[in-house]
Amino acid sequence: MQICRSKQSIRDCVAAWRAEGQRVALVPTMGALHEGHLTLVRRARDWLDARGGGRIVTSIFVNPTQFDQQADLAAYPRDEDTDLRLLRQEGCDAVFTPGVEEIYRPGAQTVVEVTALSRMLMGRLRPGHFRGMTTIVTKLFNIVGPDAATFGEKDYQQLTIVRQMVSDLDIPVEILAIPTVREADGLAMSSRNRRLPPEDRIAATVISRALDRAQALMAGGTTLPVLRQEVRAVLKSEPRADIRSVDIRDAADLSRIDSLSRPVVILLAVRFGEVLLIDQRVLNP
Repeated sequence: MQICRSKQSIRDCVAAWRAEGQRVALVPTMGALHEGHLTLVRRARDWLDARGGGRIVTSIFVNPTQFDQQADLAAYPRDEDTDLRLLRQEGCDAVFTPGVEEIYRPGAQTVVEVTALSRMLMGRLRPGHFRGMTTIVTKLFNIVGPDAATFGEKDYQQLTIVRQMVSDLDIPVEILAIPTVREADGLAMSSRNRRLPPEDRIAATVISRALDRAQALMAGGTTLPVLRQEVRAVLKSEPRADIRSVDIRDAADLSRIDSLSRPVVILLAVRFGEVLLIDQRVLNP
């Protein structure tokens, strides 16, 4: 596994593969890897194998422009040694792990933003977050030049925004969506889970219970007001849960809905102490 810390080194690496006729898949991460990330790597490998093989690049970069609070950026978990060990075990071919100064030149003025989608829902809670995300993803696509890239459905708004961006800007990258990977007790895997004290870690399972309740209601037939009310009721049953948002939107484009006549996505944002957790569930009528 090659470890590349500069743009030129990863470009040289990919160019050598391209000269051999190899396809390339990218797995963008911010490190602190867990089973959810490794599932993204395996999905990339499956995609490549189905097309005759190829190479996987995993990026590890804690992107400062995605954080609206410096304390949150400073507290984000980092463990490069463990990350590299896990990626070697998964057969990753190269890791792109640049420093901030390698990615953001002094005086840079250009950003990439999917305007409407980035300013709704979680974009209201975290202004500028998705603009930072789409800018770094665009830069990674330009630096690595992959044929495909994997993204988890847990960050459903992020996935929707990336798909819109790739379509709008005619970026020749296939976006592979991976279902949310969960702990045994239902909590969605996230690097932020490491920051939860034991009592909040237990309390956080209320999120998946709320989504399970929504799925059961949808299967039995319900209405939009009842669905929203019941999800909030489950979340409110946990005193440690600070509900930041409960949204039910069209699963295709996150537009507002007035009925449950087509697939919808429930998007939850709940804070436990200083840690904001998100989760989602797509439901079919």
